[in-house]
Order: sequence, then C-alpha cells, then structure tokens
Amino acid sequence: MTVTVIGRMTIIDVQPQVLLGPGLTGQRPAKAIPGEEFLVSATVFREGHDALAAAAVLVDPAGRVNRRTALRELAPGTDRMGALLSADKEGEWTFRIEAWADSMATWFHAAQVKIPLGLDVASLLEEGAQLLDRAAQGERLKTRRPEPGGPTGPAPAAARKLLIKTARLLRDQSLPGESRLAAADSAPVRAALATLPLRDLLTVSDPYPLRVDRERALYGAWYEFFPRSEGARQTAEGWQSGTFQSAEQRLEAVAGMGFDVLYLPPIHPIGMAYRKGPNNSETCSPGDLGSPWAIGSPAGGHDAVHPDLGSPADFEHFVARAGALGLEIALDFALQCSPDHPWVAKHPEWFKHRPDGTIAYAENPPKKYQDIYPLDFDGPGNLEALTDESERVLRFWMARGVRIFRVDNPHTKPLVFWDELLRRVHATDPDVLFLAEAFTRPAMLRGLAKIGFHQSYTYFTWRNGKAELEEYLRELAEDSAPYLRPNLFVNTPDILSGYLQYGGPGAFRLRAVLAATLSPTWGVYAGYELCEAQPASPGSEEYRDSEKYQPRPRDWAGAEAEGRSLAPLLAKLNGLRSEHHALKGLRNLHFHHTDNEAVLSYSKRSEGDAVLCVVNLDPYQAQEATVTLDLPALGFDWDERVQVRDQLTGAVYQWGRDNYIRLDPNDQPAHVFAVLRRP
Repeated sequence: MTVTVIGRMTIIDVQPQVLLGPGLTGQRPAKAIPGEEFLVSATVFREGHDALAAAAVLVDPAGRVNRRTALRELAPGTDRMGALLSADKEGEWTFRIEAWADSMATWFHAAQVKIPLGLDVASLLEEGAQLLDRAAQGERLKTRRPEPGGPTGPAPAAARKLLIKTARLLRDQSLPGESRLAAADSAPVRAALATLPLRDLLTVSDPYPLRVDRERALYGAWYEFFPRSEGARQTAEGWQSGTFQSAEQRLEAVAGMGFDVLYLPPIHPIGMAYRKGPNNSETCSPGDLGSPWAIGSPAGGHDAVHPDLGSPADFEHFVARAGALGLEIALDFALQCSPDHPWVAKHPEWFKHRPDGTIAYAENPPKKYQDIYPLDFDGPGNLEALTDESERVLRFWMARGVRIFRVDNPHTKPLVFWDELLRRVHATDPDVLFLAEAFTRPAMLRGLAKIGFHQSYTYFTWRNGKAELEEYLRELAEDSAPYLRPNLFVNTPDILSGYLQYGGPGAFRLRAVLAATLSPTWGVYAGYELCEAQPASPGSEEYRDSEKYQPRPRDWAGAEAEGRSLAPLLAKLNGLRSEHHALKGLRNLHFHHTDNEAVLSYSKRSEGDAVLCVVNLDPYQAQEATVTLDLPALGFDWDERVQVRDQLTGAVYQWGRDNYIRLDPNDQPAHVFAVLRRP
C-alpha cells in the first residue's frame, strides 16, 4: 500500500511503514529502542524546476515535536529523500514528513546565475530582500532536541536582526549587485535562515506510528537450560528430577558467560496419559519424566509449577537469584495441553473433536504428539475465552517476576488471537517482551513480527554458505528491520543442524562468532559449549537422548577443567558485545568483499565505534583470502590505512584496502577486530 499526499508538494511511499498485507487491515508501529537510528524516507517532488525542501519530524509520546531533521536526496535524480532519526525514550511515538517550496533556494539559484551577467539585477535583489523580510517575520520551528553534530544557529532575535539588515543591504543601490548578493549568500545568513526558515506551500503527510521498546527487545544474549537437568540423577526407580534449588547452582556460570536472559522450557506439571519415553518413544517406563511441553496434570496446568521442581515460592526465589546476577528469566508460553490438563475436563469445548467424540492429538507430519491436545480457536466463543484465559496465565507469571516470554509454535495459532493478547499486555505492561519461535513460512514469520512480537527465531540455523548468509542477513538488517528483530539461536532442543553434527568443534566456534556479531540478539541451548553433536538418527536434526524427554545432567566443571568447553569463547563474545556499542545494532551491518567463498567479512559502526569481522565458514580446514575493505563504511578514505586489534587474540595489525588473512577453524576461525584509529 502506498500512501500519497498531494498538496502543493507530493509525498509518496513514506517508510518505514508496517502494513499487514492482504486480508489484514490496519497499520502497525515500526519498532526501535532508545538511541537506535532508523532511516525515514519518502519520495518528494513538485511540478517545474523550483526548489523544494523536506524534513522528517519525530513526535514524542506526549505529542511534542522532539526533532525535525532535513531530508537529503538518497540517490541523485530519484526524488527519494531520507534522514536518520532516533528516539530518546520508550513509548508510542509518531513521525511525519513535511515538504515545502524552498523559495530562498530558488532565488539563490536564479540570482547566482543572472546577477553576474547583469540580468534582472534590480528585480532579483528586491525579490531577495522581500523574501528575507518575510523570513524575519516568521516563527522559529520548535524542537525539543537539537540535531546531533548539527550547526548551532543564532537565537531567533539575532537571526531576525541579521535578516532585516541583509534585506536593507540588498536594497542599497550604492553597492555593486554582486557584492550585495555575496552578503546575502553568506554562512551567517544561511544559518539565520535555518533558524527562521521560509516554508512556502507547506505539505504535511499523515503521522506514522513508531513503538520504542526497552533495550532488551533488540539487544541481549540468551541461554536455555532445563531446570530438571541441573542436579538430576538416575536411581533404580528411574530419573530423579533436579529442582529450582539445584538449578540455582548453575546461574553463576550462565551469568559468568555474559548472558543476559535465561530461558526456561515449560516448568508446569506434565501429564501421564500417552507420556513419551526417551527419544520420543511411545513406550514409557514408570520412572520416565515425560516432555515438559505435554502440560497439565491433576497437580495443575499453565499456572502451576511441577512439584518435582519445587513450589511457586522456590520459583520466585530462582527468579530473584537470577536477577541479582543480572539475568532476566524468559518463561516458555506453550499453548498445548496434556490429556490430563484441567482445561480438558473443565472446558472440553476448547479442543477439536473427531466425529466419534474423541479429542484429536497434535500432529506435524511425520511427527506425532500423542501426549498433546491442541486448542481449537474456531469453536463458538473459543477465541475470546482462550484470549481471556491466556491473559490470565501470562499475568499470573508476570506477577511473579517474569517479564519475557518465549512463545512455542505461535504460527499454529491465529494471528488475530496474538494480535489481541499482545495488545492487552502491552497496554498495561509495555516492558513485557515476547519472542516468537516462528520456524515457519516467511509470510507467517513476518506477520507475527508485525502484529507485536518483539523478537523472532529465524532461518539462520540453516544459512551456512557465504552467499546465503549475506542475502539473508541483508534482509534482516534492511528490509524487515523496521518490524522484525532476529534472535539468532545457534541450536535449540529441536534443532541440531547437520552443519554442527559433522563440522566438529570448529563449526561450533564459528557459528557462535557469526551469531554473536551479526545480530544484536543471539541464543545458545545448553550443551552447545560442550559441542554436543550426536543426532537421534542419520538425517535427523533431533538430539540423541533428547533433553525434551529426559534429564541430561552434564559435567560442566570437568569439561572446563579438561579444556573441552567453549564457555571461555562464549564469555569473550558476550563481553565484546557489551564493550562495543556497534555490536548492539542491527541496521548498521555492512558486508565487505572477499575473494574466497569460504570467507565472510562484515562490519558494524555506531557512535564512533567500529567492529570488523572476518570468519572462515569452512569448519574442516584453514582458508586464505584477500579482504577488500569498503573503507568509507568504516569512516575512512579509500587510500587510508587503519589500525585494528583482534579482540580474540590481542594482535594488532595495520590494514588498508586489500588485506591477506588465513584462518584455521581448529585454532582461530575468525578475526573480530576493533577498528582503533589511523596509525
């Protein structure tokens, strides 16, 4: 959809706009966090050859103009204009485009051409004087925040005085015409005109919404573990589950690796009916604990804690302890039920029934989930009832300290459901964030982001080659950045990619570097640092002895003592992300050329900070390449040399436009350079 404003100026295709697409009406807010720069652009034109000007206007949640930034042409001759904006606090903002006839610029152009030739001198100088008189009588355009790095203009009173004085000078016939023009075309006069602009035939676009979320919506490092695995042990009767108390012992290690968010799979009671055994077996022994996603038993449903893990008070203590270590807890919100869930007995109408009256279990062929009943949103009154109940459940956990939810399989529920549920939560608790596990078709993945999910899983797990990584990350950093924030999980309990299965430790190292530096948010599922890579069967992406069906206690201390753990690398990467502001951005990603398809190079630059990465994508052997830098993208001229320090090794290099590298996946799979200065 293209919105066109036709006044005396024409404004079309204002961006960013978040439109849901065919069948779904309405415009949703573009997204940002405080301080994050985003491009506002529009095509602006008028008839004839007279000059025009335009600005992007940012309006804060109180309705006050926060910033008015001049638009510049993005490509010569296209009439496409843009400017970078940033908001300075959270809330519901708007922006708009203003365009006007730039009568002063039109006059300057004509005067500079004609007066030196002696053409229409008196008329032109009088016209200029009248324009300056009009500008002096105008009002200053108020903004609450000056442009960063912009010139400091004179105060309005001083600007008026100078413009009136210059208008008189233009009328002074005792002076040569060219000297009068030179006086008007001076830096002080142009600064005064910037303070008191003459904006004729003003045309204003509609306002466009912008939602500014807290920083964690864009930036953070996630770690996932199953609490029942921490402290679990096998007995003659089967598994004895770990508890929140025993899982607390793992919190310091997670925080020590620099993670910001600890994501917990479902912590609720697990049903007995059709309970799955190890490796998704339909045969369950008495000591098998089942899948945490088969939620619900006589002990409770989505608002209960599994008794094996402890009490609600134990959970609240766990959340508080994590918070003291700088970790936010993200809780899984999985809308599926065991046959034993209290909802099945109390609200059988919430489930889809077969013709024989039985409830159908969940399927995603060839996968079958006999231990799960999916909800039916299409039965009479179900959509509203399930929305109300889901809101109640979310608020139950919000009251216990949870401010982030990872949503399981949101693409299997209606968008209209999520639209209303997320709207309700945001209306009262805008700090509560939702991550969509949207491993699904692109249209649905994007639709979930547009209607309000703050982050999304992506297809990064399956993008391994140079060309596909560049193409996909450009899409994430440019095309979908106004509404979709990617969370680059390197693995999940469901996804052990073939790349990790066969690539050895080198694959684990380089994929961690890529995820941690390409995106402001990335994630790791426990066991990644131990390079766990055994699939359930050849060709499967499921783990052998999957933690989804049984506890998986690990010897963390032993692995670190023997040097088998990647924990130091993960800690280093997260430390660099905290140290370098450039790595907290998404839209600042820029790729550089390499002459080897197994080597990827890219950079991020922000607020005087620049990070340059070069990664060997081959997990099996060393690769050599020449990296050709786009030096202007790093803030330098094409012929300059720059000093770079490898943040992983401490080595310092002098780099220019073309640079040789050799990277070994078993030693150092990547350079992560801080771009220091000109040597």
